[in-house]
Amino acid sequence: MLQRAAQSDRVIGAVLPARPLRVLLSGYRSHPHVGGQGVYVRELSRALHALGHQVTVISGPPYPELPEGVSLIELPSLDLFAETNAMLALRWRHLRSKADMAEWLAHNTGAFGEPLAFGLRLERWLQLRARDFDVLHDNQTLASPFLRINRRLPTVATLHHPVAIDRDYALAAAQTRTSRWLTRRWYGFTLMQAKTARGLPRLLAVSAASRDSHAALYGVDPARVRVAFNGIDHALFHPDPVVKREPGHIVTVASADAPIKGLDVLIRAFAQIAPDRPRARLTVIGKLRDGPAKQALDAALLGDRVRFVSGLAHEDVPGWYRRAAVVACPARFEGFGFPAAEAMACGAPVAASDGGALPEVVGECGLVSPAGDDAALAANLAALLDDPDHAARLGEAAAKRVRDAFDWTDHARAATRLYIEAMTDAGRC
Repeated sequence: MLQRAAQSDRVIGAVLPARPLRVLLSGYRSHPHVGGQGVYVRELSRALHALGHQVTVISGPPYPELPEGVSLIELPSLDLFAETNAMLALRWRHLRSKADMAEWLAHNTGAFGEPLAFGLRLERWLQLRARDFDVLHDNQTLASPFLRINRRLPTVATLHHPVAIDRDYALAAAQTRTSRWLTRRWYGFTLMQAKTARGLPRLLAVSAASRDSHAALYGVDPARVRVAFNGIDHALFHPDPVVKREPGHIVTVASADAPIKGLDVLIRAFAQIAPDRPRARLTVIGKLRDGPAKQALDAALLGDRVRFVSGLAHEDVPGWYRRAAVVACPARFEGFGFPAAEAMACGAPVAASDGGALPEVVGECGLVSPAGDDAALAANLAALLDDPDHAARLGEAAAKRVRDAFDWTDHARAATRLYIEAMTDAGRC
């Protein structure tokens, strides 16, 4: 299977290995409902397995949903976010674990300690098992133990977007000295991630924007970074000519009401176009939480024309994209942008910001406005709502672009090339 795949390899231009590799794919949190990184673990493991590799996923909770043929090893954490009083969650047995103590101390002093704790647990787990695998592929945990693990087991890491960007937006939104201190404390792990990313010799970025932002913010040498777009589940996300688009209906996805997501920008943009378009309405796939978007919604007095839907099964999301007249992607930064690509795969016309990788994803098949510019986003939304024929042509072009450009098999082949290079450097190939 590996040799047949090599004959049609469009990405790496090199022969894949003659034998299946034993790949250990790690993530400190890997459930697909907690964000795009969970989707990444599921789909990359599926694609690597389809290429013939022996794939094992090792993860902290919440654990991933994995395809048949992919093994899961669970590394339990203290799961302190589920505790009523995390301070009282410490037990005598935890005192014997460096990882447990690191997680407990970080959580109870306002820091996010899960990446480091997971890295320490993985390092300990691998002490007697490193020879059971050919390569470790880390999904942006980027904890300092990975630098030590790399000396015993060749390690490749995927870069999505540097969390330092989230930190900077959160700091900009903080209004008191205390809140700024607490924000810096919470995001302190980004310094560790930056050092680890600089130290690992082989990195895989999901976009040029991901590579370049890690170079700018973390000092990563871009020459050590291979770029390969994420794929899309084309069996799930595709056009359906039977489903009719609903005039005036704008759909967006917001996993959190954080400044980086740009939902507040979209709310303000919608408020500008709604008065002249009685049929215009906005559906947000996500929960309404306290944050900048809720404040913008309260100020706009458009609550009856904006609704939030949550708890959807993954299979339910394409239907919203197929019914939408426009899908809005207003993020201030995206390392890739699954919602944009998935909406395009369903033939939806997209109005996106130029935040991060979104212009790379959208290409010439949607309308792009400057990130954070609600007036420009409003103009693009109005243009698509008012000219459904033009919107339909963009949607058709978008579906074709996604079919051609975003394929998990291509991404898995690019990863395999890095595995071979890492193993060769370590004398294990």
